[in-house]
Amino acid sequence: MAWEWELHETPVFYDANTKRLALCQGLIGDCWFLAALEALTFHPDILSQVVPQNQNLERKKYAGIFHFKFWHFGQWVDVVVDDRLPVNEAGQLVFVSSVYKNLFWGALLEKAYAKLCGSYEDLQTGQVSEALVDFTGGVNFTIKLAEAPPDLWDILTRATYSRSLIGCQTHLGKTRVLENGLVAGHAYTMTGIRKVTCKHGPEYLVRLRNPWGKVEWRGDWSDRSGKWELLSPKEKILLHRIGDDGEFWMSLQDFKTHFDNLIICKLTPDLMSQEDGKKWMSSLQLGRWVKGLTAGGRLRTHKDTFWMNPQYQLKVLQGDGTKRSLYSCSVLVSLIQKRNSKHRNQLPHLHIGLYVFKVGQQYHGSNKRLPPEFFVQNSPLNSSPVFVNDREVTRDFRLPPGVYTIVPATSEPHQESEFLLRVFSRKHSLQEMGGNSSLVLSKEIVDRYDGKNCEDFFMKYFEQHPEINAIQLQCLLNMAWTNLQNNRLRFSLDACRSILAALDFNVTGTLSIQEFRSLWKRLLHYQKVFQKKDIHQTGTLGLEELHAAMKESGTSLSDEVCNLMVLRYGDPGLNISFQSFVCFMLRVEFIKEAFCNLTKDGKGIYLQEYEWLMMMLYS
Repeated sequence: MAWEWELHETPVFYDANTKRLALCQGLIGDCWFLAALEALTFHPDILSQVVPQNQNLERKKYAGIFHFKFWHFGQWVDVVVDDRLPVNEAGQLVFVSSVYKNLFWGALLEKAYAKLCGSYEDLQTGQVSEALVDFTGGVNFTIKLAEAPPDLWDILTRATYSRSLIGCQTHLGKTRVLENGLVAGHAYTMTGIRKVTCKHGPEYLVRLRNPWGKVEWRGDWSDRSGKWELLSPKEKILLHRIGDDGEFWMSLQDFKTHFDNLIICKLTPDLMSQEDGKKWMSSLQLGRWVKGLTAGGRLRTHKDTFWMNPQYQLKVLQGDGTKRSLYSCSVLVSLIQKRNSKHRNQLPHLHIGLYVFKVGQQYHGSNKRLPPEFFVQNSPLNSSPVFVNDREVTRDFRLPPGVYTIVPATSEPHQESEFLLRVFSRKHSLQEMGGNSSLVLSKEIVDRYDGKNCEDFFMKYFEQHPEINAIQLQCLLNMAWTNLQNNRLRFSLDACRSILAALDFNVTGTLSIQEFRSLWKRLLHYQKVFQKKDIHQTGTLGLEELHAAMKESGTSLSDEVCNLMVLRYGDPGLNISFQSFVCFMLRVEFIKEAFCNLTKDGKGIYLQEYEWLMMMLYS
């Protein structure tokens, strides 16, 4: 590992005046990441969001850390890294480097992305579409070039002139570098398109770049192709460049023949409609497939369990009053899965897909889940949905105004994962439909709840559900706590499982209203302490602030134990969020209370093995 001043006398973090495509891939097979990154460099305003520009390597202001922002499962997250970079024995960068040897933003960004994904090794192999979404939060369109639509050139034209990021990938092959100069199973960036006039008629060209920064196409319209002589001298001077920099031109027809797929990432989904100047709205829902509860599998092969999958009611409304929107509306549905692993490559992607059903009049106005017989009697609008083991599945529909149900599913039942459902259209509403594992309350109870009369709200809920599981606890907390505090805090399912285990004194896997009241009282106390000690209002507690918060709450721990808990519950920067603080404090209180109950002399305890395992594993 080395830092920038060991690699160059005058290191620079970022320089807007340098050539746009100046990055080269290193030893890791992350061409997909670099192809997406190079597409990002065409849009300085978007790039500045991912790579904040107020960072530099000036010694007087240098702090030794850099931060970058990525769109991660529905929200922008800040990733901080230090300035140490992997080098070989000769002191050269082994991963992403720049043509300009003193420029380091690309290498540091790659390090931050590796941290987000788990490690550098987790960047090995991937899809351009993943990185494009992580850089922008945009919407992906993937076109299989073997089945390319007739208007492919029009699509590329609209994409180019509407701030889209475009990548592509070649077919897999046994030979790494083919005779034609293309790399098999490799990602490229599309850097431009051009319609030119030859002696025999128009020719449609696309410009691509290899993230290696070298090795180019050798066919028609390549750097040394004779095809350039067919152009006028002016056009030839404008387009023709000779140099082994990885960038080259080829015909659209050759592109469709030699490349496998085309990925277009749009910041808004206008690309699916040729109507310009119209505003789109988007909705987002977080969900989870849980074994035995909400993981029912696909419809064709698992009809008896399909109804268990999460259900979302979509109301498509008339858009802007145009004649076309009275009859059908463009609706884009995106489903993103998130495996429960800190390492991107540790768990393979599940095969996921989604269904859209038209809902009859008898189900309008109700938020209840559709019964099993509905899916026996009704067919989805997309009769043969494709299930793929990609992170994201995107489907485009034209739907008349009305009420629909979206059902995201895994290919097989009992497969677990979190997911993010996004819907884009001119005008719509989206909400989760209630069920056994959701927070199901009558409209009267919901209308009476204003975030203040919590006790009445809880009483009404526990009348319907005397014992609640972790999923119901998550729904209850996220509704009650968010409304009460008027903020965007959401408790994760893993946090709710930890909370339930700490308070489940009778070991039933559920909470009674008495146990929940105890939790609610603690939450209010923890929040008061947390806000008081969060001096800088960052929404997190550092190590010193955590010590002060524990002292304020009347709890004392040794520095060694407290430091260990920060490693266990803190983020990579060793900061504790409120959700983690709650889990931390509950565990501390549980362990202390258990010790007091079991010790006879206040100095130690004796437990049989099963007692020790039960206390430590279920707490």
